[in-house]
Amino acid sequence: MKKLFVGSLSWNTNDAELHSAFSRFGEITEAKVITDRESGRSRGFGFVTFDDTDAATTAINEMNGATLDGREITVNEAQEKRRDNRGGGGGGGGGYGGGRDRW
Repeated sequence: MKKLFVGSLSWNTNDAELHSAFSRFGEITEAKVITDRESGRSRGFGFVTFDDTDAATTAINEMNGATLDGREITVNEAQEKRRDNRGGGGGGGGGYGGGRDRW
């Protein structure tokens, strides 16, 4: 199985259209346009997962730079979301003037 990242999608592209655009390359497990949680609007990117890695590679080669819904899309292999155990974000200066040096 191989997951592809599809970027620069039109705001109008939905899951079904994304699936349809890539289905000619092979069996698709999932095609998902990522939407904003609050507004429900497309965030302009999505993911397509293929059963066969060769089909996914062909899709990358043929669809990267292609036009979908009037937009030139980017297609590449999806990267695993990085997860580390360092906890939440930070920053700031530990209470000494918001990070400014006061020596």
